[in-house]
Amino acid sequence: MQHSIISDSTLVSNYINGEERALEILITRHKQKIFGFIYSKVGDKFLTEDIFQDTFIKVIRTLKHGNYNEEGKFLPWVMRIAHNLVIDHYRKSSRIPKFNRTDEFDIFSVLGDDSGNMETKMIQSQLYSQITHIIKDLPKDQREVLTMRIYNELSFKEISENTGVSINTVLGRMRYALINMRKLVAKNEIILTD
Repeated sequence: MQHSIISDSTLVSNYINGEERALEILITRHKQKIFGFIYSKVGDKFLTEDIFQDTFIKVIRTLKHGNYNEEGKFLPWVMRIAHNLVIDHYRKSSRIPKFNRTDEFDIFSVLGDDSGNMETKMIQSQLYSQITHIIKDLPKDQREVLTMRIYNELSFKEISENTGVSINTVLGRMRYALINMRKLVAKNEIILTD
């Protein structure tokens, strides 16, 4: 079956019904437009790549949770998500480290502030060791993706190439790693902000 004949809305419902390949077709179909749009706003290829990937993390999450209702208007909906992430980036970029590009990474934002007094530095040092300890408790595949993304600053595409699994699998592992980290943070009662 030719991909160009299948409508966006059919592909979206196929993906929601478990056909992973449908999302890849949608991404391939619209990548140039979305990528070009983001690039026109940020003017940096690597940042564009990250915002593009974060856009699709949000798209996947929304579709998987059954919260998509933009019938037949997939591209404008994705463009709005991308636009909001660009705005978020500019809002956060002055005070948050570069690996903190989505609301999912809030747990690390406190670690990126290298200004501050001795007490702050001590607290950060304790947080680093606590979070490093928590990361060790994650399942191996989730830990691997999280480490590559945050500490090695690899794109999801690079992680996919390095691990030999699809981008969807990488995004899924990252999502579960963050969910599990939130649970572990709550369980260990780690206080990340004042």
